[in-house]
Amino acid sequence: MAQVELVMPKMGESIMEATIIKWVKNVGDTIEMDETILEIATDKVDSEVPSPVGGTVAKILFDEDDTVAVGQVIALIATEGEELMPEAAVPDTKKNGQHSDEAEIATVAEVLANSLTAEVEKVARPIITSDKFYSPLVRNIAQKENISLEELDKISGTGLNDRVTKKDILKHIKTRGKQIITAIAAPTVPSPIIVPTPKNKPAAASSSVSGAVEIIEMDRMRRLIADHMVMSKRVSPHVTSFVEVDVTEIVNWRNKIKEAYQEKYKEKITYTPIFIEAVAKAIKDFPLVNVSVDGQQIIVKKDINIGMAAALPSGNLIVPVIKNADHLNLVGLSKKVNDLAVRARNNQLKPVDTQNGTFTLTNLGTFGNIMGIPIINQPQVAILATGSIKKKPAVLETKFGDVIAVRQMMFLSLSYDHRVVDGMLGGSFLRRIGDYLEGFDATQVI
Repeated sequence: MAQVELVMPKMGESIMEATIIKWVKNVGDTIEMDETILEIATDKVDSEVPSPVGGTVAKILFDEDDTVAVGQVIALIATEGEELMPEAAVPDTKKNGQHSDEAEIATVAEVLANSLTAEVEKVARPIITSDKFYSPLVRNIAQKENISLEELDKISGTGLNDRVTKKDILKHIKTRGKQIITAIAAPTVPSPIIVPTPKNKPAAASSSVSGAVEIIEMDRMRRLIADHMVMSKRVSPHVTSFVEVDVTEIVNWRNKIKEAYQEKYKEKITYTPIFIEAVAKAIKDFPLVNVSVDGQQIIVKKDINIGMAAALPSGNLIVPVIKNADHLNLVGLSKKVNDLAVRARNNQLKPVDTQNGTFTLTNLGTFGNIMGIPIINQPQVAILATGSIKKKPAVLETKFGDVIAVRQMMFLSLSYDHRVVDGMLGGSFLRRIGDYLEGFDATQVI
């Protein structure tokens, strides 16, 4: 029997690479079909990769923490009866590559290296920084091929928001190689190394006099969150509007039905599905909030897919998505919210659970906060934050005149992208959400 190639699986339409977190099986270990062989992570979620066949792990081609393109061979599995190939006889895709493009890059790199060795030994390459976002795969190729920051910035990207993809940089290198080889007779100072750090990175903090400090290395997900938040603030001019909403009827209704609901459906009902229901209704009234921006074009999304920020055991946040939220009633929304929240806490979300969101809701009230200014979850153009519900004195208008009463009040804050959502649209949309919450039908039975 032949050896079977295990490739990096495609985890979603927009995911082009993944990072190997842990090899569960080592070379020489036996493995059953569908048994987990390694754990991988994308910028969306962590996942386990099962073995497509039973047999013995013959070769592992990438190490832990390596970032690998989708479709790349990452391991070889010898099926039953197949002898393990000697180490030297197994092609190492990490070194030699799997595609003709990568082979051509290696050839060009070898010519350049041989021609410029003398100059490299004489001149140390300066280190510069970049404030543009490039994937780890693109950065690694750029550094390996001595592509300067200036040169990298000039490459036309075909990815989302004009981002440079692997295909773009490989195409550039093929053309660039011919030009550089022609100029080898008069070698110049090698290009500086690109270090993926923000342009406005603060200077290193001075040492504490007392030494009472602790340095914590960001984990992979925290680094991704940090990059995503910085990118969002750089891309979108943020504006935030606030409204205060009387949710007394919602609180009283939930307190009245929550025990019967749990007995009937075997799960709790929270405020989150009620908020999502109001958001979905308001989006149908103001569809230009449910959009994304592509250059000078506005992409209007017909599906209303609402993401909800959920806490992970590590303390990081993830945003699972409720697809077609406007098609679900309150019971359906409640079941979906509970299912995603439980699977998020147990690290059981799949990549599809976090994809294709068109609007995001984050519940700051869970942490006892009365309000906040959320950052837009790109490529969306708006995000709603719900604050904690507090009893407060409020003025009520009655047919007998104005009275002061104790009411359950909360703040809503909406951050929106001022490139495409102006104050009138953003403010009207937020007020409409508040109107739907204040007009909640407290007589409904579920």
